Amino acid sequence: MRIFVTGASGWIGSAVVPELIDAGHQVVGLARSDASAAALTAAGADVVRGTVDDLDVLRDAAAASDGVIHLAFKHDIAFTGDFLGAAEADRRAVDAFGDVLAGTGRPLVIASGVAGLATGRVITERDRPTIDGSPTSVRAATSEAVLALAPRDVRACVARLSPTCHGEGDRGFLASLVAMARAHGVSGYLGDGANRWPAVHRLDAARLFRLAVEKAPAGSVLHGVAEEGVAIRDVAEVIGRHLGVPVSSVAPEDAAGHFSWLGGFLGLDAPASHTLTGELLDWRPVHPGLIEDLDKGHYFAAPAA
Repeated sequence: MRIFVTGASGWIGSAVVPELIDAGHQVVGLARSDASAAALTAAGADVVRGTVDDLDVLRDAAAASDGVIHLAFKHDIAFTGDFLGAAEADRRAVDAFGDVLAGTGRPLVIASGVAGLATGRVITERDRPTIDGSPTSVRAATSEAVLALAPRDVRACVARLSPTCHGEGDRGFLASLVAMARAHGVSGYLGDGANRWPAVHRLDAARLFRLAVEKAPAGSVLHGVAEEGVAIRDVAEVIGRHLGVPVSSVAPEDAAGHFSWLGGFLGLDAPASHTLTGELLDWRPVHPGLIEDLDKGHYFAAPAA
């Protein structure tokens, strides 16, 4: 298959591209910079220059491909005050793909997230988001719009990822927690730290996207979840041990001051299952779990960005 991948040089995309190529697929990656283009070329992918705002570029690339994996999201503005703008740009890109792929039976696989779908219970692939007009629900509505493409003869699929997609080179949530612990001289967690986050290694997530574009049925919701839930206090304790700093609870009212932008997420209790995904695609995570990966030490080798 010739597969067009947005976000192809990003954290997940840079693992998805070699996963696809190793399986015999031809990859065309969207690149918005010279550095991204060079990385994709080095990985063996073809390059299309542009951004998720270049809708004509997206349409042309999708029309020339046998399937699309959409991983790009404007994280640079989403977590600096304009999440709504990022979500709206994402919706425009997905609508462009849907218009091109309608009637073709070709796959469209997009990345979404499990965090925030429910709290205090295990989230399954059958759970659906609440659409209430909030910025985060605007992005959730995009996932629902993708699933609605199935009756239009698009093999549409949503892969919900764990908030912690970990591995060497990660500069996401875990790396931010490490950086904050280093800066404050204390490894913190909110409340009693018993709240749980699901986790998945990026290489297991990459394999899920390959399986999805190859064979996931139209209308599928998949969970990129290897571990159902890892207590945030356990994460904080590993960080504290590696940095040699104390581990301490942070009061909820001090979350924003201590954890900055991460304060609004860190208290979520959002365990999730991948049982249905495993049964549907025979996807079995095989890479190290979150605590084991943290203990390898690569998160602490240099100050996190």
